[in-house]
Amino acid sequence: MDTQQRAGEKSPPPFRSSRFFCVGSKWYFTTREGFDSGPFASKERAEIGLKRFLHVVKLLPEEQLH
Repeated sequence: MDTQQRAGEKSPPPFRSSRFFCVGSKWYFTTREGFDSGPFASKERAEIGLKRFLHVVKLLPEEQLH
């Protein structure tokens, strides 16, 4: 469980679980919006996939994020 506070949070952080999960031998990551992405061959590949996803999200115009 991650108990680290994020920027902008003023209250104690909510419960957070890992973004990564395994089904059978395939790995996935999940987003805050409830989107699951995968399958990936390994947890390391899922971590790379998440980094790529977050990079693309940062490139989106602000109005598309709401």
